[in-house]
Amino acid sequence: MKIITLTPDENGMVDWPTLSNDKKSVLTIGSFDGMHQGHQAVIRRVVELAGKERSFSVVVLFEPRPAMVHGYAAAHDGQEPPIGMLDTQALTSVDERLRGIDALGVDYTVIVRYTLEFAAKSYRFFLGQMVGKLGMRTLVLGSDAAMGANRAGDVKAIENLALATGVFQLDVVDDLGPGETRVPANAKPVMPVAYGEPADPLEGATKAERRAWSKKHQAKAVRVWSSTNVRYLLGQGRIKDANAVLGHMHAVEGTVVHGEERGRTIGFPTANLSRDVLGYLPVDGVYAGWLVDLGAAESEEERTTDGIATAYDSSSMDARLAPHSPYRWPAAISIGTKPTFNETTGTHERVVEAYAITDDWLDLYGHQVRVEFAGFLRPQVRFESADELVDELRRNVDETKRITA
Repeated sequence: MKIITLTPDENGMVDWPTLSNDKKSVLTIGSFDGMHQGHQAVIRRVVELAGKERSFSVVVLFEPRPAMVHGYAAAHDGQEPPIGMLDTQALTSVDERLRGIDALGVDYTVIVRYTLEFAAKSYRFFLGQMVGKLGMRTLVLGSDAAMGANRAGDVKAIENLALATGVFQLDVVDDLGPGETRVPANAKPVMPVAYGEPADPLEGATKAERRAWSKKHQAKAVRVWSSTNVRYLLGQGRIKDANAVLGHMHAVEGTVVHGEERGRTIGFPTANLSRDVLGYLPVDGVYAGWLVDLGAAESEEERTTDGIATAYDSSSMDARLAPHSPYRWPAAISIGTKPTFNETTGTHERVVEAYAITDDWLDLYGHQVRVEFAGFLRPQVRFESADELVDELRRNVDETKRITA
């Protein structure tokens, strides 16, 4: 896959490249945060149509996320977020999205820095650029897509434009997945109080009970296959439900740094991630999952067998677990502030640490690693002694082995 990165000028204008003087393109547009199953269906359709039409398959990828840019502007008197600012609400980094897009067989991904000036252009102008510059002859969108100034370019408006001009066709990927669900307005992460994977609070509820729950939480209807729903699920510790929407395990990435090394003293040395973690952190708790040494995997050309590409190439959730890279280990993962020790250390900073379940000695300091989440084990709790904590960690390791077996 070829990657082209473009930055609009101060007027929001983009110097679009010419991909070919002869060959046309089938194209889709969006931020594709999370690369969930809905995103994958749209991109697969792009690749399918491009193959039939002997055209380029093209993804125009907005980065940073439009929601982040507009949200920041609303809170900062119309200013744009600084370049390089960490988007803590992004499910996945741009590199993670690119891996997923590449695995689906796309020819070109055009990364466009999303700015307020760029966003102010009308959808008519933008689509004219896609036709004239990128050779777009078919545009593939999900049924709830919208673009351009004030998001005026919804599917109906774009369909009318396509019919009126005759220069491109619109192909709409109908709503897929199990329909809609309800997500509380302004939902905040809430750590479960019980051990084990949290249940859906609406599972088995009657219509009356659903209405009452929705009213109490001011819940809004969203598609099950949506980034909004995935963020909500991760914020409730419902990892398995989130992974079902994604079609692959949710993951974050970061650099391993030196921590307090307290885990080493109690027999559970952990890989501690730096503050600038890429990807959306689930709510505080202890999780079962995997730790992947990305640098070592790349050097041995193992990247496609660490469970990343496989997830996008198969509709089976189990298929992604088949490969076992030598740089990928089952891991018990902790997110939180170390309640058993923070009164002693005075440290209340939220940290991510993963205990790799292996007999090998691992020196991962300075390595870029990926932490994948397979299931929620328990909330963060304060133990009366280090011995009680060690006993619980042993149970967590045993449960992790079971889940990742």
